[in-house]
Amino acid sequence: MKILVTGGLGFIGSNVVDELIANKHEVCIIDNLSTGRISNLNENARFYKCNITNIDALKLVFQIERPEIVFHFAAQIDVQTSLDKPSFDANNNIIGTINILECCKFFSVKKIIYPSSAAVYGDPRKLPIDENHIIDPISFYGISKHTPEHYIKIYCSLYNIKYTIFRYSNVYGIRQDPKGEGGVVSIFIDKFLKNKSPLIFGNGEQTRDFIYVKDVSRANLLALYDGDNCIFNISTGLSITINNLFLTMKKILNSDINAIYQEQRQGDIYNSYLCNNLARDVLKWDIRYTLEDGIRETISYYKHLYEYNKEVASDSDL
Repeated sequence: MKILVTGGLGFIGSNVVDELIANKHEVCIIDNLSTGRISNLNENARFYKCNITNIDALKLVFQIERPEIVFHFAAQIDVQTSLDKPSFDANNNIIGTINILECCKFFSVKKIIYPSSAAVYGDPRKLPIDENHIIDPISFYGISKHTPEHYIKIYCSLYNIKYTIFRYSNVYGIRQDPKGEGGVVSIFIDKFLKNKSPLIFGNGEQTRDFIYVKDVSRANLLALYDGDNCIFNISTGLSITINNLFLTMKKILNSDINAIYQEQRQGDIYNSYLCNNLARDVLKWDIRYTLEDGIRETISYYKHLYEYNKEVASDSDL
């Protein structure tokens, strides 16, 4: 299939691109390089530097490529940024998605696959959270990830486009940036490898559902062939406290570093983990990585990256 991936140089997007290309699909990428990296570019994909808020530039790419399928990963993904800059958040996540949908309409795209977020649920009324849980976000990010779900459903109904919407739990893994919008796993690893103490916000007893990016990538691949017009939670269905996550990583790295505790952040949900039964039943998808396996692979990736960066820095000093 001919596939366009927005945000295809970012953390999750680039992993999905690799999965698509490994399965013999023809892939082109749109990314504005605000958080994506050229180093994540698969050599077999075509790349266009483009911002999803620029509808004219988007139309030009769609006209050239004529994709059958669109994976729409480009987004503002940081909760705190959404609270500090709500207009910026909405422009990227809502208006940007509308622009993508307009292009899908004009250029007869067959299907759009959209990653939403567990943030749309807000504070859970019950655990685990299934897809029928009440939608009640507590951050602007949660709002800006949920609103496009409605636009996608209506566009697809009006213009004969199929869709699959994924609501991810906390995704971690290779290529996640520990700076800026990085998730807690990559931030902790970065601190450990620099021999610094990670920060834990609150008492550390808040729970999360951490899923490895390669399991997420496989779910996206399966959505090419199934799950039309459905919403799925993509998660492990398991919870772990931030304290236990820290201790797991500390054990794997054989470190004696201790965490530093700070006040809980505004907009953070305390306890969350998602039910993934629907994705298991419909997509025939399942997790293949335990948390420990995924963390070990992620640590190995960052160790090699840091060693390479040290060698480059050393060579530049010569």
